[in-house]
Amino acid sequence: MRVMLRAHMDTAATNEGIRSGALPQAIRTLMDKVKPEAAYFGLHEGVRSCWIVFDLQDSAKLPPLLEDLFLQFNAELEVAPVMNAEDLAKGLAEMKTSP
Repeated sequence: MRVMLRAHMDTAATNEGIRSGALPQAIRTLMDKVKPEAAYFGLHEGVRSCWIVFDLQDSAKLPPLLEDLFLQFNAELEVAPVMNAEDLAKGLAEMKTSP
């Protein structure tokens, strides 16, 4: 299932992570594990944030994938199923044919 991870990371924790090299390493490790369809990084609500879209085969994989963001960077995380335009069109087409 295609999901989007949204992470808002604590400024003090990410400042330290930048100084120590832990932040780029954690992002690199996460990207290697999830092999994202898309990944974006920027500011949201005044803090460093990322949005990563990837295929989640098994929800049991979430704890090991996300724990570093919680532990090292005090991140606030959301993971939600998402669709691209093709998925949406397919879903809407199925609704038309259903009684």
